[in-house]
Amino acid sequence: MPGNDRPILIVPSVLPADFARLGEDCVSLEKAGVDRIQWDVMDGHFVPNMTFGPDVVAAIRPHVTLPFEAHLMIDNPDLYAKQFVDAGCQRLIVHAESTRHLHRSVGHVLDLGAAAAVAINPATPPDAVRYVLDMVDMVLVMTVNPGFGGQGYLATMEPKITAVREMIVRGGYDIDIEVDGGVHESTAAGAVRSGANVLVAGTGLFTDSEGLEHAVTALRARGESARV
Repeated sequence: MPGNDRPILIVPSVLPADFARLGEDCVSLEKAGVDRIQWDVMDGHFVPNMTFGPDVVAAIRPHVTLPFEAHLMIDNPDLYAKQFVDAGCQRLIVHAESTRHLHRSVGHVLDLGAAAAVAINPATPPDAVRYVLDMVDMVLVMTVNPGFGGQGYLATMEPKITAVREMIVRGGYDIDIEVDGGVHESTAAGAVRSGANVLVAGTGLFTDSEGLEHAVTALRARGESARV
């Protein structure tokens, strides 16, 4: 797969964390060797669940040095982008389906001084991101329908991952592909072989009986071995 020389990055979703010990869990993730932390921001409208606001992100920011990214599963992301950047997120991920003017929304994130990424849901075709590839540093291909953790990985999304990677390579862009949903040791290889290099994992990390460090190391090794 062209473009598969990009480093494998492990990015935990904190949805499965103990919310009563959220700061401690984020510190534990940093010690376990993850590359950054993803905040799954849900508004109860774009997806049928509600999670974190910018105040929660800001409260955790002083306790870890890892980069933060906010996965904005919300309607009208432009209204809240500045709040999440001010809270300490270095990257904002905007869903193509959440805004009428994706190009403008991505540009707004860049104007705020953050890195911009674009996400697409399972039913959204890869062409939805074609005309913002010159603005983003990452495309997130959802491998579940967003809203809840613990769902099963949709292997049918792998051809879409490949299609996005081919668009990136043809255009000569410097862009990561992230996958999110049902990612663990047994599913990571298919995503990586298809062209992904950033693995978002939640339940698969927090439920490892040998602890977070083992889970992170094993997932990274599985992703790297899929390229051999």
